[in-house]
Amino acid sequence: MTEKNNKKTIWAWCMFDWANQSYNMVITSTIFPAYYVFYTTYHNTNHGIVTFFGHPIINTVLLTYALGTSYMVIVLLLPILTSIADYRGSKKLYLQFFTWLGALSCAGLFWFKPVPIGVPALEIPLILYGLACIGYCGGFVFYNSYLPQIATDDQMDNVSAKGFMYGYAGSLVMQLLCLIVIQEPKWFGLADSDANPIAARISFLLIFFWWMGFSIIPFRLLPKGVPSIKKQNYNVITGGFKELAHVFKQVLGMPLLKRFLSSFFFYSVGVQTIMLVAANFASKELHMPDDTLIEIILSIQIVGIIGAWLTSKVSNKYGNVKTLVGLVSIWTVLCLLVYFITTTLQFFAAAVVVGAVMGGVQSISRSTYSKYLPPNIPDTASFFSFYDVTEKFAIVVGLFTFGAVEAWTGKMRNSALALDCFFAAGLILMIVLYFAEKKSKKHLATIPAEA
Repeated sequence: MTEKNNKKTIWAWCMFDWANQSYNMVITSTIFPAYYVFYTTYHNTNHGIVTFFGHPIINTVLLTYALGTSYMVIVLLLPILTSIADYRGSKKLYLQFFTWLGALSCAGLFWFKPVPIGVPALEIPLILYGLACIGYCGGFVFYNSYLPQIATDDQMDNVSAKGFMYGYAGSLVMQLLCLIVIQEPKWFGLADSDANPIAARISFLLIFFWWMGFSIIPFRLLPKGVPSIKKQNYNVITGGFKELAHVFKQVLGMPLLKRFLSSFFFYSVGVQTIMLVAANFASKELHMPDDTLIEIILSIQIVGIIGAWLTSKVSNKYGNVKTLVGLVSIWTVLCLLVYFITTTLQFFAAAVVVGAVMGGVQSISRSTYSKYLPPNIPDTASFFSFYDVTEKFAIVVGLFTFGAVEAWTGKMRNSALALDCFFAAGLILMIVLYFAEKKSKKHLATIPAEA
C-alpha cells in the first residue's frame, strides 16, 4: 500500500512533468512548428502547398492533421493499454515504454533538414512527429492515474498544481538552453544557416537527453501498479473498451461528474487546440522569427508557473467549479480576440494571458475530476483512462476542425472563431454545473445527521 502525501514520492511524480514538458514546448509549441513552416516555404513556389504521399495539401493543414491523427491513435490505444496495465499491474512499465517512444522519435527529427531545391520529403519526419506525440500522450494517462494513489483528497489541488509548475519550470530551462543554441550557435562550434539549420535540429536531440535523463527519477521512485483481480479468461484487448463502457455507465449515474465532463470536453477542444497551433499561427500569419517566438513562449512559461500556483490558491478559497467558470470565461474572450491579432506585440499580450490561465485550467480540471470520483475505487487507471480519452478526443475534434476551416477558407483566423464556439459551449455547461453543485450541497445540508 502506497503511503499518500509522501514528499519523496510526490517529488518523483512531479519530476515526470519536469522531464516531458520540454517535448511539449519545443516540438509542438515553438521550434519544430516554426522550423517546419519555414522549410516548407523556403524553396516553395506553390504558396505553401506541399505533398504527402503524393497528395497536395497546405503545409500547416498537413501538420495539424498529422497531430490530430496522432491523438486519434491515442484515443484508440489507451483503452487497450490501460486494460493491460491494470490487469498485469504494469502501470510503470507502460510509463517507461511511452517515454522511450516519444524521446527516441524526437531524436529522429534531427535528420529532418532542407534540400537545395524544392520542399523536403515530409513522410518520415511527420511520422516521427506523430510517434513523439503518441509517446508523450500515452505516458500521461499512466502518470495522471498516480494522482489519487499518492495524494489525499485535500492535497490533490496542490499536488496537481505542483506537477504543472514543475513542468513549466523544466520546459523553461530547456527553452532557454535551446534559445541560446539557436541565437549563439558559434558558442557551440555550430555553423548554422538557412541552408544548414543545425542549431534547431540540435534542439531535437537535446529533448531526447532531457526527457529520458530526468525520467529516470520517477521510473526509480514511483510505486508499481498492483495487478487487478480479474477472471482468468479476461480479454485484455476488448476488456479496456468494456471497462470504459462500464465507467461511462457509472458517469451517467453521477450528475455532477457527468456535467463536469461535458463542459470539460468542450472547453478542452479550445484550450488544447490553441496551445498546439499557436506556433503555426505566429509563423504563418505574423511571420514571426524563431527566436522571437521562443522568447514569447518563455514568457508564457514564467507566467504559467505563477498562474498554476495562484489558481490553486483561488480554488482553495472559492472552490474548483467557480474558479473554472472564471478561467473558461477568460479563454472564451481570448479566443475571440485571436481573430484580430496582427502584430507581434498583440500576440505577446495574448500569450501572457494564455500563460496565466493555461496551467490553471489544466491543473484544476484534473484535480476536480479526481474529487468527483467515487471514494476507494480499486483501479484509478480506468477512470483516468476515460478522462484522458475524453481530453484526447476533444483535441482530435479541435485539430481537425481547425485544419478543415483553414483548408476551406484559407485563413487560420477563421479557425480561431470556430474554436470559440466550443469555448462558449463549455462555459455554459460549467455555469450549469456550478448551480447544480450548489443545489446538491444545499440539499445535503437539509438531511439530518444520524443519531
